[in-house]
Amino acid sequence: MRSYDFAPLWRSTIGFDRLFDLVDAAARAGEDNYPPYNIERLGEDRYQISLALAGFAPDEISVTAESNVVTIEGSKSDKAEREYLYRGISARPFKRHFNLADYVQVKSAAFDNGLLKIELVREVPEAMKPRRIAINGAPAGNVQQLEAKAA
Repeated sequence: MRSYDFAPLWRSTIGFDRLFDLVDAAARAGEDNYPPYNIERLGEDRYQISLALAGFAPDEISVTAESNVVTIEGSKSDKAEREYLYRGISARPFKRHFNLADYVQVKSAAFDNGLLKIELVREVPEAMKPRRIAINGAPAGNVQQLEAKAA
């Protein structure tokens, strides 16, 4: 078996991009893939996680954000016992974690037509943003002045 060095890839990724690789690695490791989800990039610093939660009501789902982790939990309260001939819509309890990059915050969560959509925004503080530094001691425009001899 070969081992691959992914270090060069990490140098060029920013923010949430590394999370995609972590999610793919976790899925291949045999993690339960319920509920199914999508991760989308909506803009330069905007992302959205969508979970397919058919059969769940908004009050049966909880979303918790704390220190670079978003946790979505759901448990179906099946009050009435029913006799199913075939049960294809899963309603089992679940708990899914998403690791967030630094400065990524949860902005909102909405439940619509069986999809839970969680909007994320990366807000880098001004002190952490790149800034241009002036170089002192260099002549403006790299212009050289030649001395002229008197005639």
